[in-house]
Parts: sequence; structure tokens; C-alpha cells
Amino acid sequence: MTPAQRAMERLRAWPDLTACTAGCGTGQALRSVRDEVVHFHSGRDVDLHLTRRAIQRFRYDLSASTAIQLVPGSNWVTVHLDCETDIDLLLTLVSVALKAHQATPPPSPLPAATGCNFHRVTVLPRDPVTER
Repeated sequence: MTPAQRAMERLRAWPDLTACTAGCGTGQALRSVRDEVVHFHSGRDVDLHLTRRAIQRFRYDLSASTAIQLVPGSNWVTVHLDCETDIDLLLTLVSVALKAHQATPPPSPLPAATGCNFHRVTVLPRDPVTER
């Protein structure tokens, strides 16, 4: 089972999330009542709709993580899952995203100017941890 499959399995148990097809057309997604929150594009890469306000609030912490890639102007962050710690990070950020979506005004009927980060991000593998 890939890290993304393990994360999705854990998140599907959350009562505030429902599985659906990703709005970008690639992969599976989980959505809240209001918005798509998580897109699972591959076995390791996940886009998370954090909202612009949440990204700005946690920008320094997010940019310090080797598992997270930010795209300027996007309301989404890309999380690369290599290990259980990355999955735990994703679950924490999904909780932040759900709270952020509750605080934002309802989405307009018009499509968002930018969608998720799929095809806008190239995730490079991290150096493997060497044992000492």
C-alpha cells in the first residue's frame, strides 16, 4: 500500500470528509461539505487546499518542511509522502484546512482562478536517511 493510499484510508474515516473524483480530473479527492480539500494524484503526491489565508499564516513553517512545496499564488500546497511522519503531517494540515474552509466565505458559483497544483509542481525525491 502506498503512502497516499494509507493517508486516504485514514482520512476516509473522518466524518467531515467524503470521497469523490478530483475536480482537476486526475485521481481521487476528499471534500468537505463546502470544498474539495485533498487531491491524491499519485502514490506519493497529494495536493491540499489550505486556503490563501492559512498558507500565509503558516508560510515559514510550511516552507521549512522538505515534504511540502508551495506554488506562488496558489491556495493549495503539495505534500510529498515518503514516510509515516509525512502522513501525520498531512493529517494535521487537513485539520487546519477544514478549519480554514469554515472561516472563509462560501465559494462563488464561478470556478476558482487557480485549481490544485497538479502539473504545476515537480517533486524531487528527498535524500534517503543514512544510518549512522
